[in-house]
Amino acid sequence: MNPRVLVAGVGNVFLSDDGFGVEVVRRLLARGGVPDGVEVADIGIRGVHLAYQLLDGYDGLLLVDTHRRGGAPGTVYRLEHDLTAPVDSGAALDGHGMDPGTVLALLAELAAATGVVRPVGRVLVVGCEPAVLDEGIGLSGPVAAAVEPALHAVDELITLLLENSPEGVRR
Repeated sequence: MNPRVLVAGVGNVFLSDDGFGVEVVRRLLARGGVPDGVEVADIGIRGVHLAYQLLDGYDGLLLVDTHRRGGAPGTVYRLEHDLTAPVDSGAALDGHGMDPGTVLALLAELAAATGVVRPVGRVLVVGCEPAVLDEGIGLSGPVAAAVEPALHAVDELITLLLENSPEGVRR
């Protein structure tokens, strides 16, 4: 069976740099040429939708989002989410502001409730240090400049997920 990977751009385009993930996947879709088995989705602020979509079963999930780690604005990070870490079942479900950790906690609860053993094999993140998260449309200069490097990171991580898809993902 061919690996199945979802690239999900998350963020709120009305909060300046929070639209980073959405912009990266918009450019990825416009450029085209994603490998077979890879779906690209502009999730935006629809975290609950993402959790339900993941129940379909994916070998890999690549989230693209802003991520504060204390670096200079525009710094691009490559991270891996630890799916074995305890989940916060008390995380607030807010249809307009769920962070990826809350989405994955909801996914764990939905999977348990529906009998899905492991809907996602591996979760990687391409994050970008934001400069501005105030109301406004458009990315700041440093974050706009990070979109192209983020696309390169996405391409590399898609290849990694396709080549190293874990066994045992249950659809």
